[in-house]
Amino acid sequence: MLARLKGCLTTLARFVMVMAEGLAALVWLIAKGAGVFAKGGKAALAPFFTAAATQEKGFAVLRAFWPNLSLKAVLMKAYDNTGTSVVTRHEDCIDVLNRNADFEVVYGPRMRKLTGGENFFLGMQPGWDYTRDTSAMRLAARRPDVAEVVLPRAAQLADEIVTGAGGRIDAVPELFLQVPWDMTDTYFGVGGERETMQDWTTVLFWYLFEDLPADPELDTRAMRCAAGLRDYLDSAIADRKAAPDDRPQILNRCLALQGAGTPGMDDLGIRNNLLGLLIGAIPTISKACCLALDELLNRPEELAAAQRAARSNDPVFEQFIWEALRFNPHNPVIYRRALHDTVVARSTLREAKIRKGQIVFAATLSAMFDRYRISDPNSFRTDRPWEDYIIWGYGMHTCFGAAINKAVIPAILKPLIAQPNLRRAEGPAGQIDTGGTPHPQHFHLLYD
Repeated sequence: MLARLKGCLTTLARFVMVMAEGLAALVWLIAKGAGVFAKGGKAALAPFFTAAATQEKGFAVLRAFWPNLSLKAVLMKAYDNTGTSVVTRHEDCIDVLNRNADFEVVYGPRMRKLTGGENFFLGMQPGWDYTRDTSAMRLAARRPDVAEVVLPRAAQLADEIVTGAGGRIDAVPELFLQVPWDMTDTYFGVGGERETMQDWTTVLFWYLFEDLPADPELDTRAMRCAAGLRDYLDSAIADRKAAPDDRPQILNRCLALQGAGTPGMDDLGIRNNLLGLLIGAIPTISKACCLALDELLNRPEELAAAQRAARSNDPVFEQFIWEALRFNPHNPVIYRRALHDTVVARSTLREAKIRKGQIVFAATLSAMFDRYRISDPNSFRTDRPWEDYIIWGYGMHTCFGAAINKAVIPAILKPLIAQPNLRRAEGPAGQIDTGGTPHPQHFHLLYD
């Protein structure tokens, strides 16, 4: 009886907290937004509303008063749809990402444009093609490689770059892009020319996942980059077949699988799978590094603690990175499309009808702050279980390189964060410069 009473009181207290946080967030948005508009006009509102902290305030309002929002308005232009839904509670986001029979991935049409005809498994629903390609690529990109091949190389290179920078570094091109590109060269086996590959993959990631308004200029640019990447990969595969070697590389293993008659491992299949992996690797790692460090630099106490952990090789260092990315994630939402009329949060007060064809935004940023699932969500804590983080997606379409990301991102950041008196460069140079894209281009830092 006492346990039931305690449970009821806990639930009531949590409900009151959620309502209070939602109301406070609404007041903050109105007051802060008005202040930003008064100072900078309409031009200042776009960066204000796209900031992670502002988005979380907006999600706090929705979690409290309208946790599952369903609209007739079409906000996504890049992929066909009949309207928009926003899901904000942790339980409901996970539910949407798990229900592949109800909510489909939408990337297939654009992925086919990039490959010149075929899909990549990121854009596939469950079925033979998905099972064939993911199974073969997991044989090529083996889990033990992360600890034995990828991580040692990334850690060594990051340390060399930071040590040799002389106390001043433009972290994006010199470190955050350099290390993942090196991985695609030494481990994937298809790195190509560094700056060209970095540009190709960044544009194509933007086109696939972040081009909500369907910008025609970006479409033209992406088609040009895709053609270049296809041609390069075709040549790289042909060259390696003509001059094989035994390095532990994904390309070599794909060719070995081809020799063994593995389905889907013909030259075209290898090229398309490598194309998809390249698009996901360089931009994701670089952007996540940037945002995590930016968040820590905004938190002097947490930065100092992270520095102590980095210098002492304390494993808790990684937790600082994941917690920073919880507050400032590289991907605040994941979207799916309803295959038919359905509902989310069935038989609850927040039940919402989802119409066939609606785009459903599963707000993973919001889910990681949902007080009904996340303990003390507004505090920066390094003792959270890994399950609290939805950084690399969830379910069948969790990022294929999640294990690599989990190892490499802390390895890249560790030698930099360990530097004494790490700080931003003065003025705008010390802030992330995206160059008009969704991805960081420059971020100047100083250290002693």
